[in-house]
Amino acid sequence: MNANSSGIVSKVWAFCNTLRDDGVGYGDYLEQLTYLLFLKMADEYSKPPHSRKMPIPKQYNWESLLNKSGDELETHYSKLLRELGNEKGMLGQIFTKSQNKIQDPAKLYKLIALINAEQWILMGVKDKGDIYEGLLEKNAEDTKSGAGQYFTPRPLIKTMVDCIRPEANKTIADPACGTGGFFLAAYDWLTENVEMDKAQKKFLKFNTFAGNEIVPGTRRLALMNLFLHNIGDIDTDTLISPNDSLIAQPETKYDYVLANPPFGKKSSMTFTNEEGEQEKEDLTYNRQDFWVTTSNKQLNFVQHIKSMLKTTGQAAVVLPDNVLFEGGAGETIRKKLLETTNLHTILRLPTGIFYANGVKANVLFWDGKAASKDPWTKEVWVYDYRTNIHHTLKKNPLKSEDLQDFVKCYNPTNRHKRKQTWSEANTEGRWRKYTYDDIIARDKTSLDITWLKDKSLADLDNLPDPDELANDIIQNLEAGLESFKAIISSLNRKD
Repeated sequence: MNANSSGIVSKVWAFCNTLRDDGVGYGDYLEQLTYLLFLKMADEYSKPPHSRKMPIPKQYNWESLLNKSGDELETHYSKLLRELGNEKGMLGQIFTKSQNKIQDPAKLYKLIALINAEQWILMGVKDKGDIYEGLLEKNAEDTKSGAGQYFTPRPLIKTMVDCIRPEANKTIADPACGTGGFFLAAYDWLTENVEMDKAQKKFLKFNTFAGNEIVPGTRRLALMNLFLHNIGDIDTDTLISPNDSLIAQPETKYDYVLANPPFGKKSSMTFTNEEGEQEKEDLTYNRQDFWVTTSNKQLNFVQHIKSMLKTTGQAAVVLPDNVLFEGGAGETIRKKLLETTNLHTILRLPTGIFYANGVKANVLFWDGKAASKDPWTKEVWVYDYRTNIHHTLKKNPLKSEDLQDFVKCYNPTNRHKRKQTWSEANTEGRWRKYTYDDIIARDKTSLDITWLKDKSLADLDNLPDPDELANDIIQNLEAGLESFKAIISSLNRKD
């Protein structure tokens, strides 16, 4: 992000602190920004040199907000949100169920003036996209709001895309797309690294991306994010469905699936019992294309992504540790994945890189394959970027450079020429190969593989900084607490 973009982010975001006194949280503020930014940019597009016909009724366009103040402004803005939610295409999708959360008309007036002061279209796609991405990241930092659960660290996303290296005229899907981070990284990679003709650019804009996001506010942010990056158009059908992607077998298969499905082991639905109390019930998906029926959300996403992928496709998916070692359904799914796809790479991630505390995650890379009587996976390469690695969101955040060694080892231009950095002579090497037989012989076909020694356990002089250590302890305690909650919840449901 350049200095100008960074300055605009700071200026626009600083105004949120003023609104917090009125009870407007980060998420609500970002939502209001989304509405106003969209209207301002639509207004800019409608004027020369673009002169595009915009499907926004004149009485509810950006200029309709500029000549009003006080109660009149508040009333008009609330009506505008309601009416635009009834429109078709991306316009209606962004404004669906929208509400005015800024009750002080003077502050609403000031925010409108703040946005009106910038010419957003004159900024490059990258700049205005960076500004919005910066605002999304600010929102994710507010852990109390829970927004961080939808936010995958951008350096990690970039690394996954660098490994996959998407090609032009191919489709990219994310069944739980959050604010659209994977789409944007893939878009940037394609525009920066691939020479495209006019037809390919059109395909990139309108046909490349397809996603699902069931949380309405998050989906709204994703649509705006795509719009700011010139993906899709204001009056085209939305690229992001509001439907639960796990409900049914996918109608379309894709060339690439890039995803970080929601964490939290159980899928559940809430209902009111006969006593009028709210209860949760495990949600299972009975699908013909699934190997096993389970209420474990991540395991269902693994099965779903396998179904979404073309036999020539590639997947890169962020998954929590439990997917790698859990028995029962987990073991069955791991065996099936090894047999029916080429599960070639696992990247073990450190704690301290996600906004949700205590997350231990990995990236699994696999290739889609046609049916075969023999297992497709011959060897699994594991890169351990967790043992003896310490990151924190504030003091030592994850950067793209931190994962460059992994990308080099992954060798995206020729995966057949990989070389281990681990050996009997170099037991500290982080890149190691395991054969299919090695994996199958492990208890429960566990993919939770580590070989490096934790130096902090062996050498007290090698302990991380006290704040890092304290953070690790907190994260481990929180992760343990979540596990206990899941067990108690499961026991209660069996009573």
